[in-house]
Amino acid sequence: MTNVGAVAEPLAGAYGVSLATIGLFTTAAFVTHAGLQVPSGRFVDRVGARRVGLAGLAIVAVCNAVAMAAPEAPLALAMRLAAGVGTAVVFVGGSDYVRAAGGGPLGQGLFGGVSLAAGGLAIALVPPTEAALGWRAPFLTAVVVALAALAVLVAGPVDPPRAARPAGRLAGIVRDRRLYPFAAMHVATLGLSIVIGNWIVALLHRNSGLSESAAGAVGAATLLLGVVTRPYGGVLLRTRPAATNYRLLVASMLAGGAGTLAILIGPLPLAAAGCVVCGLAAGMPFAAAFTGAAAARPDAPGAAIGFVNGCAGIVILALTPLVGLTFSLPGDGRIGFAAVGLLWASAALAVPRPGDGLASAGAGAHAGAGVDSRGGA
Repeated sequence: MTNVGAVAEPLAGAYGVSLATIGLFTTAAFVTHAGLQVPSGRFVDRVGARRVGLAGLAIVAVCNAVAMAAPEAPLALAMRLAAGVGTAVVFVGGSDYVRAAGGGPLGQGLFGGVSLAAGGLAIALVPPTEAALGWRAPFLTAVVVALAALAVLVAGPVDPPRAARPAGRLAGIVRDRRLYPFAAMHVATLGLSIVIGNWIVALLHRNSGLSESAAGAVGAATLLLGVVTRPYGGVLLRTRPAATNYRLLVASMLAGGAGTLAILIGPLPLAAAGCVVCGLAAGMPFAAAFTGAAAARPDAPGAAIGFVNGCAGIVILALTPLVGLTFSLPGDGRIGFAAVGLLWASAALAVPRPGDGLASAGAGAHAGAGVDSRGGA
């Protein structure tokens, strides 16, 4: 999701389009990714995460391979739209795969940390590969990662047996107000950090005088550091009182907003520190959001997870091109980053208080713990 943004300016030159159009490459993937989250979750609830994941990874690999045929914007947009189908089922399936295996909050945190690391690695590694691979760099690296993940899943455990249960109706999931606080936390952290990740290289390159490779190395912290705090947030959710987790989650929202503002204010040391703060803050709420959503809807955990992640996808597809447009305004993108920072900080108001969701999220730590690594009960 961040790979095209990591080389936005070279891609714009190769395709002969504006930065805002390159932003649409990310938006295109999220149109289908966000729109199919809840349907993907319902599909996973019925069919099983592993089988759905295998199909999704194959879709991602094929679509990125086709996108390398020519630097034509309509082709890239079409393939990104199609690839979003694959990312939708893969992400929801991955989270449910962990839940069904009894991973609990720590397992969800580890899953989230690995998934976030991929976005950070794209910011850091795609710009250097662009020198050798040209405009195909983001697509070829995506093919490699998808095939590697496909090989791991082929060798992985089969889906655990599933008790017969009706998957929640789409309308019922969307109307369930218990899910909205968890969705708001995920929007503020994953959603806004991805928006930042797509434009951090361009912002630092233009406003801090860094080369694109150096800007990528600094900006990667906005996503990479969640590798640490996503699992750590899961540990805290399992071992600390709900009141403590509530305060930590509120603090993480405020810290994310402050870090974003530090990035746009500069100078470089302050911007770099802001990247670190954003990366650390973005990881903390992941386990609480996904474990809490699944615990709130035990009848349809995949659909609940899909709803939470779909809300983040909607925000990403809306804000990514809008922040790109602010690079044509005074401040070279600073206005967009300021808006993102304020939205992130305001999400502190949405964190569920103890007794309104955090306790149930912690209680879900041991849900499904009777399933072994082979999928047996």
